[in-house]
Amino acid sequence: MERATPIDEWPAAAALLGLFPPGTVQDPNGTLVVGGVRLDVVAERFGTPAIIVAEDALRQRARDYLAAFRGRWPRSDVAFASKAFPCTAVQRVLAEEGLHLDVAGGGEIVSAMAAGADPARLVLHGNAKTTEEIELAVGQGIGLVVVDNHDDIDRLELIVPPGRVQDCLVRVIPGVAATTHASQATGHTGSKFGLLPAEAARAIIRIEHSPRLRMAGLHTHVGSQLLDVDELAAAVAPVAALGHFEVYDLGGGLGARYTYAEQAPTLDAYAEALVGQARVLLPAEARLIVEPGRSMVAAAACTLYRVTTIKRGVVTHVAVDGGMGDNLEVSLTGQRFEATIADRVGGGQPVALVGRHCESGDQLIDSVPLRDAAVGDLLAVPVTGAYCYTMSNQYNGARRVPVVFVRGGEARLVVRRDTWDDLLSRDVG
Repeated sequence: MERATPIDEWPAAAALLGLFPPGTVQDPNGTLVVGGVRLDVVAERFGTPAIIVAEDALRQRARDYLAAFRGRWPRSDVAFASKAFPCTAVQRVLAEEGLHLDVAGGGEIVSAMAAGADPARLVLHGNAKTTEEIELAVGQGIGLVVVDNHDDIDRLELIVPPGRVQDCLVRVIPGVAATTHASQATGHTGSKFGLLPAEAARAIIRIEHSPRLRMAGLHTHVGSQLLDVDELAAAVAPVAALGHFEVYDLGGGLGARYTYAEQAPTLDAYAEALVGQARVLLPAEARLIVEPGRSMVAAAACTLYRVTTIKRGVVTHVAVDGGMGDNLEVSLTGQRFEATIADRVGGGQPVALVGRHCESGDQLIDSVPLRDAAVGDLLAVPVTGAYCYTMSNQYNGARRVPVVFVRGGEARLVVRRDTWDDLLSRDVG
């Protein structure tokens, strides 16, 4: 069996492996192996595009989060922000590892229940909750409802039945301007999420005087994909100023490392920054909650494509069989990703990696080095565990992609690919 070119002859190879799920290696032929399974084997069984999740990496990340926070503040809970990867199998794994689940709407409640999550360990969010969603939450016995506005209070008081009391958190706008994409900033004074401190104080009084609601504590959130832990920790002081409560939910937002150039803070640095502020400003007996989404799941997955077309000219376009149908992060936030041919890792000449959708904006990665790309090659993009599945769609009649878990040399399908019939399933008449 002929060996691939040694890794040290392709300087980008080691860096690329560092972006794939922990434990990813190359086999003797140079093919990427995730969770003990060669990616070409995954493609043969399940087709492309497909999202591949390293289950052990996902489980270990959950354990690391719990250790980082409970080691510093024993009365801590970690609630996975399900919107980052609202897949029943992912919710089930993280619930099994002892995490609570943050759900942002009725669909995430339904999938969390299907995952076997304890409803008492769910936290419901939403800046515009419908009556139907609040009825579903109350009916299922969800533990905490985050009050985002006075209308939430009105609906809860009508829906919570006599003799029941619903625990609530009030979401506070901390007034922190996050260094992130505008669509991912949530803590600035003009945010659509939460209430400014003076208005939050009025909501607190309303809840404290309600016979059907209990004021459990406060919630805040600065934004997503934050690479500066001081910005995350800056949200503690504004909520502390509103008084002493049983629960302080400090949100999520820790960024993930998507590219060679990015350096995301370590989990320990994040926990130390947040808990350090909590030690100074919050009551020692309080319960802390953090809600990681992106930083919990992003690095645990990669997406596998097949190269379908190559056009050489002023720009070399390498087109794959997916794109904005399975990864809207590029179009929505300008997020940069990296990529590699699955059996020729690292090196090569820069190309424009584009998708199959009928939009000029369907550009997956600009100027990404690929080594001798050819039609039929398998191409792997790391760090796709966050928001790619969430925002997958059927643009141009694309069939939404499957999710495959890999662990210990075994691959199993947890979400199937859409069928052609699925595209017509909602038609009536």
